[in-house]
Amino acid sequence: MNVSHAYGTPLEENQAIEALQAAFEMGYRHFDTATLYGGGNNELLVGKALKNHRNEFFLASKCGMAMVNGKKEINGRPDNLRKQCEDSLKRLQTDHIDLYYLHRLDPNVPIEESAGTLGDLVKEGKIGNVGLSEVSADTLIRAHVETPIKAIQSEYSLWTRNPEIAVLETCQKLGTTFVAFSPLARGFLTGVLKDITELDAKDIRNNMPRFHAEHYPNNLALLNDYLALAKDIGCTPAQLALAWLRAKDDNIVSIPGTRSVQHMQDNLAATQLTLDAKQIGLLDEMINQNNVHGTRYTAAQQAEIDTEEF
Repeated sequence: MNVSHAYGTPLEENQAIEALQAAFEMGYRHFDTATLYGGGNNELLVGKALKNHRNEFFLASKCGMAMVNGKKEINGRPDNLRKQCEDSLKRLQTDHIDLYYLHRLDPNVPIEESAGTLGDLVKEGKIGNVGLSEVSADTLIRAHVETPIKAIQSEYSLWTRNPEIAVLETCQKLGTTFVAFSPLARGFLTGVLKDITELDAKDIRNNMPRFHAEHYPNNLALLNDYLALAKDIGCTPAQLALAWLRAKDDNIVSIPGTRSVQHMQDNLAATQLTLDAKQIGLLDEMINQNNVHGTRYTAAQQAEIDTEEF
């Protein structure tokens, strides 16, 4: 997403392709995109950059949320999901997508209908596995009755613990992999973003309460001990956040998004970092749902998702 959408001005096409190819060359084998990102342009970039390696990596994309006439639309109707899948296959220059998520639950369409359609696409060989994004444990269970749900993707990091309410446990019971997006708290846990006034005007964080002026200084204060712990361990702050996720549950896969090749290298090196129980406990106390200031989303954004809330 970061390459094409949401975090300021998108990269030029040649820069984006170079970044994706650099990620592959350094060892990344799980690439996650969506119909929504860049209005389809991100899938085009992934297709162009990685088509020669298609059988060497795991490809995930998402349907059910797209830009339509300049506005974001959530549409989980079977005919729309089928059309979006066909369009994604063309943009990605492939005949199958390894994991295809319903990007958001459509409140006007029973989850059984949307999941059933994706299950049919598995039977037809167009997708390998069905996933859901930003849904509750109850929705996961209902969908899983209709067709096996192999992955759930939701935001999860030290400052967003919502999956701990019910989804992580349900994933374990059903054999569903949990995929954590924004594991670095949209850059907060890197310790780099000190001044929110430096954000690009188009950056989505401008519309997220935790990054607003009345909350962000309080959140920054939470980083003092966190950054000190990273220094004491001898890792980057980003590596510490990713290692915490790996330690929480071996059923979790994290997908840190970045457009920086240096950050890709740092994030990949986090796989070599193992935290002990004391360090994990310290991190749990440092930053959590009880001391973070501001809600994750605005009321309008919250209305688009189906996750449990504290």
